[in-house]
Amino acid sequence: MTQMMVVTHGGTDSKTEDSDGCEAAARRALERMGSGEDVLEAAVSAVEVMEADGRFGAGRGGYLSMDGKTIELDAAVMDTRGRLGAVAGVEEVVHAVRLARHVADTPHVLIVGTGATELARKLGLQQRFEPTEKVRKEFREYVEKLEKAGPPQGPADDTESDAGRALVKKFWNYDVPWQQVMDEYGHGTVGAVARDGRGHFAVAVSTAGSMPALRGRVADIPLIGCGFYAGPAGAVACSGIGEHNVRHLTAYRVYQWIEQGMPLREALERGMNLTPEGLQSGLIGITHDDAQVVSRKPLAHARLGHG
Repeated sequence: MTQMMVVTHGGTDSKTEDSDGCEAAARRALERMGSGEDVLEAAVSAVEVMEADGRFGAGRGGYLSMDGKTIELDAAVMDTRGRLGAVAGVEEVVHAVRLARHVADTPHVLIVGTGATELARKLGLQQRFEPTEKVRKEFREYVEKLEKAGPPQGPADDTESDAGRALVKKFWNYDVPWQQVMDEYGHGTVGAVARDGRGHFAVAVSTAGSMPALRGRVADIPLIGCGFYAGPAGAVACSGIGEHNVRHLTAYRVYQWIEQGMPLREALERGMNLTPEGLQSGLIGITHDDAQVVSRKPLAHARLGHG
């Protein structure tokens, strides 16, 4: 029998002092596997713990969109048995990862927007929740920063009635490139990779995106091979600037390196370095004989084994 192992992370914007939340998530997953549950269910349960925590940028701790009221969530799951499911742009769902798990049981792979929200309602997963005070504070600080940046360079659009979209439009016209602010603010993702006693692997990831972002923005987390991947050789989950992980297919490239025999830590560090120097990036991974966490700055995480 192989040792059961779980690795969790709270995102590159998380604080190491919040690692107790990641440890609770990892313990939940080990308990599930210890009681005979499937490795994918274990990974999903770990992410659910972090979504409910409120300190991480997913679920209850999710970032506000530019309208100051909407929280859009993405999530995905995958295992070595071919199960794969993802959702993007879903609203009023604390546990987007559970919704992604349900998608894995349908003929589809990815369900987005209003369709995903409606599916959540039919499954009894829709749940309205208020942003945390931490999220509200960060949003206020961000808006203040935009206001101090000066007036837009282009003519005003009097037909723009939505305050959130108008603010984004002003922002894109500032001298500060949007990438610069994206790099400074939220990289809110939580993730879990797990290995059961029979050597099967699973990954589960969840995010409320980043700030700032246009409504409907989708980055790496629900896109297979970008923010997550699992196969017979192991499992990988990413955090950081999602757009970079999309451009480089980071998770799948790391998995390929592992499959080719590269040591896990070396593969994860190589994947991290696909993101330009100076920007936040972090990855967790697990193989048959190793489990690792790499990040350019300390982040909340846990690595627990049993058996």
